[in-house]
Amino acid sequence: MGLFSLFNKEIAMDLGTANSIVIYNDQVVIDEPSVVAIDNTTGKIAAVGKKAQQMEGKTEKKLIDTIHPLKGGVIADYEMAQHLIRELIRMTNISRSFMPPALRMVICIPSGITNVEERAVREAAEQAGAKEIRMIHEPMAAAIGIGIDVLEPCGHMIVDIGGGTAEIAVISLGGIVCNKSIKIAGDEFNYNIVDYMKRQHNIVIGERTAERVKIEVGAAISELTEAPEDHATLGRDILTGLPKEIMVNYKEVAHALDKSIGSIETAILETLNDTPPELAADIYKNGIYLAGGGSLLRGLDKRISAKTHLDVHIANDPLRAVARGTGIALKNFNDFSFLIK
Repeated sequence: MGLFSLFNKEIAMDLGTANSIVIYNDQVVIDEPSVVAIDNTTGKIAAVGKKAQQMEGKTEKKLIDTIHPLKGGVIADYEMAQHLIRELIRMTNISRSFMPPALRMVICIPSGITNVEERAVREAAEQAGAKEIRMIHEPMAAAIGIGIDVLEPCGHMIVDIGGGTAEIAVISLGGIVCNKSIKIAGDEFNYNIVDYMKRQHNIVIGERTAERVKIEVGAAISELTEAPEDHATLGRDILTGLPKEIMVNYKEVAHALDKSIGSIETAILETLNDTPPELAADIYKNGIYLAGGGSLLRGLDKRISAKTHLDVHIANDPLRAVARGTGIALKNFNDFSFLIK
């Protein structure tokens, strides 16, 4: 280990609305929910990540409050975001030395982020101990993580459906030629399921339960060749106030998510409409690439393909495609011109 590695550390961070991933030495070392639990009696941080998520909805708010510092892919609570970033860095154990290392970081951000929101991310990272920070847009990171050569003169369309935003972008020559960022993604899918259960079954469920329903029987189309088994869902009956269990099938979830998925399809079509003709020809040959947790919805690739008449490819390990791309960008810190200084 050289002297440089002792006093200078490099980490890549996918600071997501639902989950945050940290890459160090080319390895995913942290993959935790983006949740912070604060003890309201002392004002101190009680837990971060999985431990904080386990407290969500199961503690009295007067005692412990669980906070999601990021909403729609951007910082909604600056102080809590700072605590989250600092704790994620602490979890890597890289700061446990006689002299804290100088941290170099690459953080991915939504393509539709404003200058104010970008500054909030940068300042939160600086307050958490980072000395040198660069940023990369999520669609670009996803493309790199998928294995696309983003520097070649060829058009590629990326659709990254995360927790807070769906990012649609056409990439060529290391730049984002056209893009759309909409705040309809995994979290919105959960709200759709909660609302559907309330209207259709008179049952109130929590967001974590809705997330489980989405994972177990989530679908984008109502006709699947390999249908998942119905999922037992627990909640509170609105009429009686008593705990209740119902069986939910994938067709119901597809119906609940139909409007939100339709909005993503519209954003894809609008982006295609804005694409220069030469790049549109490339996309016709290459197809559309899906990344992010939302791409795991059963039948989503088929639905988008039917809407656009293009081939649709799902990334290998789509949940970590953005994080992998951010890690590769970190290795090429000074070479990638599209990294935001």
